[in-house]
Amino acid sequence: MLKPALAYVLPVFVTAFALGALRVGLIAPRTGPLLAVALELPLVLALSWAVAGRVLRRWPRTPRLGMGLASFLILMLLELLTALAFGQTPGQFLTAMTTPPGALGLAGQIGFGLIPLVRQPKG
Repeated sequence: MLKPALAYVLPVFVTAFALGALRVGLIAPRTGPLLAVALELPLVLALSWAVAGRVLRRWPRTPRLGMGLASFLILMLLELLTALAFGQTPGQFLTAMTTPPGALGLAGQIGFGLIPLVRQPKG
């Protein structure tokens, strides 16, 4: 189950990281952080949907609940490590999730974890 989870989370995380850099550097200064997250989130979830379909086609017997949970936990670990690399403390990382943009981002991350449960391998 670890291979499908990694195959799902890594391309989404890398792309979301790049989009996040654009969001923070270019979009948020013009729109504010909440709208910037709201603009980014559908792109990341659409990518998640596509990647989940590809992963489920490659590993059709993967337990979807396990894949979603493992992927969510890996994603949150990667998010924490990224925050630490940018100088945040674990407390600041958690506190950021209580802000409107952070809560919206967390909702998207939960959605990312749930996509394998509802995504069909074809279509």
